[in-house]
Amino acid sequence: MKVLGISFGRKNQRSDVMVKEALFAAKAAGAEVQFINTVTLNIGHCRACDFCSRNRDKGATEIHCCMKDDYHILEEACLEADGIIIGAPVYAVGIVGQFKNFVDRFGPSHDRAALIEENKKRIAEGKSEDELLDPRYFKDRYVGYISVGGAQTHNWVSLGLPMLDLFSFSFCMKCVGHVDAYDQGRTGHPLFDSALMQKCSDLGKAVAESLGKPYDEVDTWVGEEGVCPVCHNPLLSMNGTTHVECPICGIWGTLSVDGDKVNVEFSEEEKNRARNTTIGIYEHYNEIQNMIKVCVPKLVANKDTLPKMMEKYKNFDKEIESM
Repeated sequence: MKVLGISFGRKNQRSDVMVKEALFAAKAAGAEVQFINTVTLNIGHCRACDFCSRNRDKGATEIHCCMKDDYHILEEACLEADGIIIGAPVYAVGIVGQFKNFVDRFGPSHDRAALIEENKKRIAEGKSEDELLDPRYFKDRYVGYISVGGAQTHNWVSLGLPMLDLFSFSFCMKCVGHVDAYDQGRTGHPLFDSALMQKCSDLGKAVAESLGKPYDEVDTWVGEEGVCPVCHNPLLSMNGTTHVECPICGIWGTLSVDGDKVNVEFSEEEKNRARNTTIGIYEHYNEIQNMIKVCVPKLVANKDTLPKMMEKYKNFDKEIESM
């Protein structure tokens, strides 16, 4: 069983140190470990070219991006891992952009619902085992996240952990812990904070000890409890009623107030349809399929008129100049 540690921070600085501390604990708990620092890797943003999905639908057994950069290094390492620990810095309230570049390319192209449906289709067509998708795409994994911020005021790092949780969804990975390492500007260095380093160690141990177990047998959580019982983040989307939503997991709960204390109850049914579950990922897959059924007929019906409607937008500079 392998635990992969990924740092999106500077080499041998805070993110590196905290991820490595987690890996030390994972190794001590019996896991094989690997560490990757991404700071010098070139991971460009997704260009929405649909190359990965088109090749999957044409029968490819492995999904690859057509862009020739370092994305594939992280992709392959994640596929080989059974557990993943990510540490990343917060620069402007949320996680550094390189992480989002990776998630935008890794997540949709490895969407578990789409992969399951593609394999079903191949099996129905009588394809051989060698013609099915890479079995690593269907392996359950456990993850842990470390958000690293310099600010003393927490709202300057408040989207760090919620953004890191975006990595879990498409592959239906289960998160077993968060470390919110803010106030690093005053701490000076994480090694000066023994309690913080212990949290990182506990996170690594939790990931390692979860490996190979079914999700329903693991209820481990390392870190603050938060509000949502699935992602443990403290965020809620409000609509003016007591019906509130976790914007990370997409599940609904009922809010109540007792004096100055706020309570939110989430049903088991809602928890079972969180974004990182098979039910949740299929909800999104079916939504996309229904969108295609609505959108394509519109485009076909307007195939002659749309190019004319688009002319002034394609000739924007000229149109603006003449106004």
